[in-house]
Order: sequence, then C-alpha cells, then structure tokens
Amino acid sequence: MTQTTPADAVHYDPYDVDIDRDPYPTWRWLRDETPLYRNEALDFYALSRWDDVKPALVDWDTYRSGRGTVLEIISAGVEIPPGIVLFEDPPIHDAHRALLARVFTPRQMLDLEPLVRSYCVSALDALVGRDEFDIIGEFGVEVPRRTIGFLFGIPEAEQLAYSKRTDEALTSVGSPIVFDQSSFDVLSVLAEYVDWRSRNPSDDLMTKLLNAEVDEPDGSRRPLTRDEVVGYASMVAGAGNETATRLIGFAMQLLADHPEQRRLIVEDPSLIPNAIEEILRLESPSPVQARYVQHDVEVRGTVVPEGSTMLLLNGAANRDERHFRRPDEFDVHRDDGPHLSFGFGLHFCLGAALARLEGRVALEEILRRWPSWEVDIERGQMVHTASVRGWGFLPIRPDERSHRG
Repeated sequence: MTQTTPADAVHYDPYDVDIDRDPYPTWRWLRDETPLYRNEALDFYALSRWDDVKPALVDWDTYRSGRGTVLEIISAGVEIPPGIVLFEDPPIHDAHRALLARVFTPRQMLDLEPLVRSYCVSALDALVGRDEFDIIGEFGVEVPRRTIGFLFGIPEAEQLAYSKRTDEALTSVGSPIVFDQSSFDVLSVLAEYVDWRSRNPSDDLMTKLLNAEVDEPDGSRRPLTRDEVVGYASMVAGAGNETATRLIGFAMQLLADHPEQRRLIVEDPSLIPNAIEEILRLESPSPVQARYVQHDVEVRGTVVPEGSTMLLLNGAANRDERHFRRPDEFDVHRDDGPHLSFGFGLHFCLGAALARLEGRVALEEILRRWPSWEVDIERGQMVHTASVRGWGFLPIRPDERSHRG
C-alpha cells in the first residue's frame, strides 16, 4: 500500500502564507514523494501530479462540486445557494451550464474586444509619464470590473461594492476562513441590482438571464428563479474579476523577470496569445480546487473514504516534469500541450475566453507603450484567498526611454 504522508515529511498547509508566496518547492516535494498527500489536522487529501489531477477533474461522479469547491466551504457543510454553477453537479449543473453557454457566447466575447481595448487605452494613457504605478490597483482590477459591468449592465458602484465584499469574505491570513450560511450574504449586493433590472430591462446579459429558461431533466422548461440569477451574476462577476486581474499581475512579473522572453513578444506580437497560456500555466490564478469525495475510491493503493475532501492541485500539475519539458521555465514558444488553470471537463471555466481576451488586449496595449519595465517585488503584496493566488499590489517602474507614444 502506498504511504500517503511520511512522518518526517514536508508539511503542506494551503492557508500558510509563507507557502502560498512560493508554493512550488512544496508542490514539487508532494509530486515526488507523496503524490497522494494526507493532512490529518485540516482533514484533507491532495493530488499533485498531472496524471492524477486531470482525470480527477473529469471524474465528477467521484469528486463532487455540489458541496463547494473551496476547502472551507466543504468543511463547513453549508447549503450552497442556487445558480452558482461552479458549486453544482449534474444534472442541474448541465442544465445551468447549457443555459449560460447560450447567453455567454464566443461571439459576444469577440464583440467585447473594442470595449476592452478602449478601457485599456484610457487607463494606460493616464499612467504614461509616471515613474511608478501599481499595475493592479490602477489597471489590473479596473479592466475586468468595467468589462463585467458592461456585460451585465451593472453600475460601477455596485461592481466595486461586490468586489470589495467578496475580497473581505474570502481573504485568508494564515488560518482557515470560518464559513457559515451568512458568508453568502455578499450575494445581496447584486441581488438589489437584479431586482432593479427585472423592473427596468435592457440589452445586456442580466436581462437575458432574467428572460432565460432552463431545461429540466424531464424535458420541460422553466424560467430561472431570482436566486439563480443572483447566483449566476455573482459567480461571473467574482470569478471574472479575479482571474483577469491576477493574470495581468503575473504577466507583468514574469515578463520583467524574463526580459529575453519579453523582447521576443515585443518583436513578434503574434506570440502574445501563446505567452498568455504560458503565464497561466506557470502561475495559475486559481491553483487549488477542492472536491467532496462521493464514494470510497482507491488512489495510488490507498482507499480514500466517502465523505473526505480532496484538493486537486492544478497549479502543481501545471509544473509536473512528468508531463511538461523544463516545467519551471518560462517559454513563450512552449508547445507541449494545454494547462489545467481553467480546469478540465464539465467544470472547464466558462469565462476562459473572456479572461484570455482581457489578458491579450491588456498585454498588447502595455507593450505598445512600454516595451521594458521593472517590478518592485520587495514592496509587492500578494492576496491570499480561499481559492485564488496572485498580486494585490505590484509597483511597476516603466522604462520611459522606451515609451513608444
């Protein structure tokens, strides 16, 4: 039988801020020494190798999302509000996802590009001539927030309030967040807007959701409930803002750390989409996915019992040397397959196309202005939430000598 965790093993704690700043040495140890890890104190198992994580992401019948995909939520045993498709299993997940796919179309994402570019141009032009600026607070949070706001027709004030309350609810500093049913009160920020929009319809995604019908397992159709619409809007607003913001921060850090790679995409901007994928692989904005184990399952010779919590470390799998060549290197020409940063299978991120669009356009516009910059890592501050990792404050010093105007 495979040992899960040797007595003298390196300790993995997802709430440990020191580990979260640079989890890769710990994750490498997990992959090499304890591919099925067991933390008795926090009562979870963890998988870290590509060949374990990817199949588990697909196996929804064993590894369930319906009790939440964050360790604290599963541990708390709270009732999940309706409409949060990330926290659903088939068949309701499939019905809700199909509905979202009908209103959250690739064409609608492409139609957003001029708007995203306009926001990027406006925000970046305001930073030209500055010796230093915070790429997160003065740019990274603004673009996705405004894009999501436009998509749903949500006024900026409500978007700002929701983002702030979400951050406060999910920020973890060295210990698990205490979840209870009141933790979902953050949804009430957008609930008031949903009620207002139902009385004042417009040409936006929120109105489409209010008018949409979901397919039931028996073949009938019904309108979405108010709570489902609130859940949808809250999920897209929260996840959409976080992913794009952290992607922009990691892009600025990695390209500053690897000026030779930055030079390649300055000289050939057609490499930017592949660079975005490499940034997502190397620094996943959401590197830990939690699942509830629905039934006993044998993993690497050990029976993981029903009712356990399994952490799927997609951020660790993205650097598995058994799957990727030179996995810790940043290479904008990398061509050895997709990453798991947007998940895999039926829970693949619905907002992946939008995050990629925002990241690509942001990087195009940044490089048009500053082909060179430095980051002040020592002063930078990371955010530590239940499921997201990335920069919350990152000072940038652009090389104005290279400013293209």
